[in-house]
Amino acid sequence: MKIAFVTAPPEEAGALARRLVDADLAACVNVLFGITSVYRWQGQFHTDNEALLIAKLADEKAELFVARVKEWHPYQVPEVVLIDVAGGNPDYLAWVGGGGA
Repeated sequence: MKIAFVTAPPEEAGALARRLVDADLAACVNVLFGITSVYRWQGQFHTDNEALLIAKLADEKAELFVARVKEWHPYQVPEVVLIDVAGGNPDYLAWVGGGGA
């Protein structure tokens, strides 16, 4: 299992989360509103309000998950960070591995 972090504009985060679950790329996506991102982009300093998507997905869906986020996301270079899950509730891990069905 993997956990993915994806930031997005708040007005588009919910739709992106639903699309990822509907496409069976993630078993579950949490959407956290009210985060502030501070970064440099193309030589300029930015401070933006964003939402953070925390997606839980099966290992074998990771490559397609990243590809679809890049395709569906409004940013030129969207943040997609994948983290391997080392353990947890075996029943939950099995549910994620089964696509959340």
